[in-house]
Amino acid sequence: MGTGGADVRPGLHLSFSIWVMIAAHCLRNAKAEISCASCPLPVQLHREELHLDTRGGGGGTTLGPSPLQQIRLELTQITETDRITGLDEGKHAGLSRDVPRSPKDATLDGVSADEALLHRSRALDQTFHRDFHEEQPEIGTAAALQRAKRSGPAVPEFRKSSWEGGDGLNVDSFEGRGGHSGPKLDGQRSGRPEVKSNRDEGRGTGRQEEPKLASSTYALTGDSAHNHAVVYWSGKNSSVILILTKLYDFHIGSVTESTLWRSTDYGSTYERMNDKVGSKTVLSYLYICPTNKRKIMVLTDPEFESSVLVSSDEGASFQKYRLSFYILSLLFHPTQEDWALAYSHDQKLYSSMDFGRKWQLVHEHVTPSRFYWSVSGLDKELDLVHMEAHTPDGNVQYVTCRAQMCTESNRNYPFPGYVDISSLVVQDDYMFIQVPTSGRAKYYVSYKRDPFLQIKLPKYSLPKDLHIVSTDEKQVFAAVQEWNQNDTYNLYLSDTRGIYFTLAMENVKTTRGIGGNQMLDLYEVAGVTGMLIANRRHDSQVKTYITYNKGREWRLLQAPATDIDGNDIHCILPFCSLHLQLQMSENPYLSGTISTKSSAPGIIVATGNIGAELSYNNVGMFISSDAGNSWRQIFEEEHNVWFLDKGGALVAVKQPSVPTRHLWISFDEGRQWTRHSFSPAPLFVDGVLVEAGAENQIMTFFGHFSHRSEWQLIKIDYKSVFSRRCTEEDYQTWHLNNQGEPCVMGQKQIYMKRRPGNYCMLGKDYSRVLSTESCICKAQDFECDYGYERRADGNCRPAFWFNPYTLSKSCSQGQNYFNSTGYRKVVSNNCTKGVKEMYTARRQQCPSRPPRGLSLTTKDDKLTAHLGTNVSFQVHLDEGDSMRTNIQLDFGDGTAVSYSNLSWTEEGIRHVYKAAGIFRVTALAENSLGFDATTLHLHVTCPVEHVQLLAPYVAILHQEVNITAVVWPGHSRTVTYFWWLGNHTEPVITLEGSVSYTFLSEGMHTITVQVSSSNAILQDTRTVAVQEFFKSLLLSFSPNLDEFNPDIPEWRLDVGRVIKKSILQVLDFPEEHLLVAVFPGIPTAAELFLLPNRSQSHSKKSHEEELERVSKIIISALNQNLVEFELKPGVRVIVYITQLTLAPLVDSSPRHSSSAVLMLLSVVLLGLAVFLIYKFKRKIPWINIYAEVNQEKEQEMIGSAGQGDSTPKITLSEFSTSKELMEKELDARIKRGVGNSCESTREIPNCTSV
Repeated sequence: MGTGGADVRPGLHLSFSIWVMIAAHCLRNAKAEISCASCPLPVQLHREELHLDTRGGGGGTTLGPSPLQQIRLELTQITETDRITGLDEGKHAGLSRDVPRSPKDATLDGVSADEALLHRSRALDQTFHRDFHEEQPEIGTAAALQRAKRSGPAVPEFRKSSWEGGDGLNVDSFEGRGGHSGPKLDGQRSGRPEVKSNRDEGRGTGRQEEPKLASSTYALTGDSAHNHAVVYWSGKNSSVILILTKLYDFHIGSVTESTLWRSTDYGSTYERMNDKVGSKTVLSYLYICPTNKRKIMVLTDPEFESSVLVSSDEGASFQKYRLSFYILSLLFHPTQEDWALAYSHDQKLYSSMDFGRKWQLVHEHVTPSRFYWSVSGLDKELDLVHMEAHTPDGNVQYVTCRAQMCTESNRNYPFPGYVDISSLVVQDDYMFIQVPTSGRAKYYVSYKRDPFLQIKLPKYSLPKDLHIVSTDEKQVFAAVQEWNQNDTYNLYLSDTRGIYFTLAMENVKTTRGIGGNQMLDLYEVAGVTGMLIANRRHDSQVKTYITYNKGREWRLLQAPATDIDGNDIHCILPFCSLHLQLQMSENPYLSGTISTKSSAPGIIVATGNIGAELSYNNVGMFISSDAGNSWRQIFEEEHNVWFLDKGGALVAVKQPSVPTRHLWISFDEGRQWTRHSFSPAPLFVDGVLVEAGAENQIMTFFGHFSHRSEWQLIKIDYKSVFSRRCTEEDYQTWHLNNQGEPCVMGQKQIYMKRRPGNYCMLGKDYSRVLSTESCICKAQDFECDYGYERRADGNCRPAFWFNPYTLSKSCSQGQNYFNSTGYRKVVSNNCTKGVKEMYTARRQQCPSRPPRGLSLTTKDDKLTAHLGTNVSFQVHLDEGDSMRTNIQLDFGDGTAVSYSNLSWTEEGIRHVYKAAGIFRVTALAENSLGFDATTLHLHVTCPVEHVQLLAPYVAILHQEVNITAVVWPGHSRTVTYFWWLGNHTEPVITLEGSVSYTFLSEGMHTITVQVSSSNAILQDTRTVAVQEFFKSLLLSFSPNLDEFNPDIPEWRLDVGRVIKKSILQVLDFPEEHLLVAVFPGIPTAAELFLLPNRSQSHSKKSHEEELERVSKIIISALNQNLVEFELKPGVRVIVYITQLTLAPLVDSSPRHSSSAVLMLLSVVLLGLAVFLIYKFKRKIPWINIYAEVNQEKEQEMIGSAGQGDSTPKITLSEFSTSKELMEKELDARIKRGVGNSCESTREIPNCTSV
């Protein structure tokens, strides 16, 4: 490059450095995950983020589809891959491209109908998106390309649809400033091709005389400020190209300006369409119907208005329709051109049956990208929608319904249970989900809409993450990250049903993409069935391997014998080999580091290096013309390479980091290259559309001359490079082989190729496969069956964890089963005879067997259940005759069921528990030859609504007191109690609701209890006054107080403070040594506590005498009705002394005073009275009133005035008050003690101080 090129490079370096810093900032919170996505390319996991998630998610399990349906790469946080044709630019500065249905045509160089989104961000705060949706072969595609700010001298901008070197542009000036010398191009006159053999260009010698290229350019005048463009070209039988340019403001996250351009002559000229869509309308995204390319849908930016513009004539006219929601993504039906699903900003899913004119709500809450149209041939209704929907309680379910009839009554649930978010994938013959479990992840698959069955991986694979790579050819590829892996994945292959998986390759390398997502270094070679290339990490080195039989055997790549200059390369296997980069380009219209095409079988072009391991330094471009058996170097620098004329020719352009105006074409599979000029000045190439039509040979370059120029679209008609159409004499045969072995995937395949160097056009009727012939089966046609591993001698032996004699429980006496030989035929292998009979599973008669390996689980694999809900138990039997084995299940609550055979339990055994507790559930399997049993302990809980701590407000020093926590509803053995006692920092943990504790010091002590049940934790706190001795009196009140007693803790605290204040008015006593606790219930009663005044240095006897004196004064005042208070104006309440006192004087000393004897006698009499009440309550009419009063008083511990009370508010209306119910409850308590039902009861022990 000359001087001009040197001037450009420093600016580019600065621009790239700024871009790296911004990208690093944007990626701080990027979530790197592999997501199976809705529809990823089979095996080509490197093209997309995966998630089963499980997003997934992703990861979620995240799962992905066989045909490549869409791709997204972004710098912002990524959670899952969209399969939709586009995204709202307000949320994602995105791109969309429709690709062919066949994964082998989805190499981003095919040119059926194409749509590209070009990005140019001067702020360099860009986001890449690639979204692909499912579509038939040769259907129009859409793509997005991003261009970054370039530094360097400005180049004159061109606004003429065709330009000539002499008018308006001095091409020589560009050559003098660093462009290569070359011809001038215009619409009528093409430059003479140049032959380049110097080593700087890295090409071999070429032909001296080449046909000319006709080209023209068009600049989108006035859109130089726009940093995004969506380009759509149907190509097939159409000359229409649509371009939507936008100014996306990254600061506010929306589109502020837009222009719609339309061309009807393959891009030679364009018409501005803003007047036809509305001059003030701001457009955000362009969608094309995949089944009818004439139908177009354009969305407006929701920041201005929410509308959709619909066209049925390739954009010649539009009709606008208002929307009541914002569309984030669309999914068109694979066969019905007017049907579409729209996902909104508020996670709602809508359907339209008239191409966006009217929309109807399908579901209110759907996971992004987890909705699918029906699959033809599998689903009965064409309008069936599969989706992952959210329930009001936050769970996720797999739901199906018809698009226009999705009411609750019309919804179906194919999987009977909850699934993990972002784990649903509906793809080809398969459906995948992941279920939420607390232990090891469980994945389920449904084959051809059969019931879901659990996926079987090797027993100790213990996946941390699983992603479905592909489901083509009636087999599932899965990438599994196991418990001991961090940046690698193991590749597994399934049987036809997708259930049993075997290892295909260990430690496949992953690469972190520009958006932070992980990409698997695995590539499926297009055009050759069963051929894969993978980069494997082994002993800290990464090497490239190739397989021709779907992973049955892998080998290293043989390096070229000579370099590009013909010098010998001494590279000996296995110490040295060729290693390839297997990443796809973030820009879908650049070829990436590896390219193949189904119409050009055996040709592989890739970036790589030669050495002991994969390296990203000193790389070159390599090509193989014989399906990877031998390789040649074609360039010393990285190039983008596309296939022309159905793979008959190759075109190469330098990487877009530097401007160029030359392209190179080869007609002999990369042996010779000729250079052509396609631009008068160096162009920053943002993307190339190749072979957009069936009959025209046109490729379009998208780019710009400088960061200040408009978008440049250069149309090149390369038809002139072909002299004629090919005839039979122009073809030769090529035999596919694996290092000389002609049988690949069990058959001999002969292809027809154009003879290298012939400049003839293949045409649309070109057929590449000449003949196929089945081969005799050999050992390499068989892989190890599930449970078997290949040993060093090449044979498959049972793994240590696998019992090969285990028979399926469905194998019943008199029936037959297939007994595995340890091998299974590679799926899609077409070999016959030979060793087929030796390796194929043998049909044998099912023997009689006793039951073995009985296991019992709940359907959600949990050991807890909520009271009153359906608990579904599942019984699994490893061995035994399921049709002749009796199953008995004892639920542990007094009920049991029995089934005559195991088939009756397949849907699960349901049971509803009516009481909370821990239940021992026992299963027994028995037949005439033996039995097997298993046990499960199930915790049935109901949430705790209230907790109340019952403790004496005054306790005696060094004497044990009982502390109780009462919960509502009552529980039995399902609640855990955490006690903080005596100001200790560590809790005491019990399963019972009461503890005994001895206080060792006087003063105020805080007691706290926390109750844990289900997922709830409740707490209550009490303060206890601890004294060596104290005095207490029982108080009663005039009846008018009961009329204003709401019986709530706060009222009792307030009344207690008023009582205390009225007593202090007739008594000279320290306020802090007098406590009043009002009892719950009616009639209202209270207890007065007198505590000794320790501040005075008197003897104990003096303190006791002082308390006796004070109590006599209080009793005298109470007897004279001197203690009263005003509850409210006009309502005065008199306080009385209750004749029966529980404790005239409570003392911790061992002496037996007369007062203590009286106290003991009173307690005995009280206990006898309670017993008589319970025993003879029906015979004494008036005693019912006392019992009811006593019961009410038992409901809550005394609230002491002067102390804090955190008791929850509980009103009498929450409890039963009828006398009949009270009597029944008393009877029940005497017989069974405390109940354990989930119903609220009033069973609270009496905890008044003694």
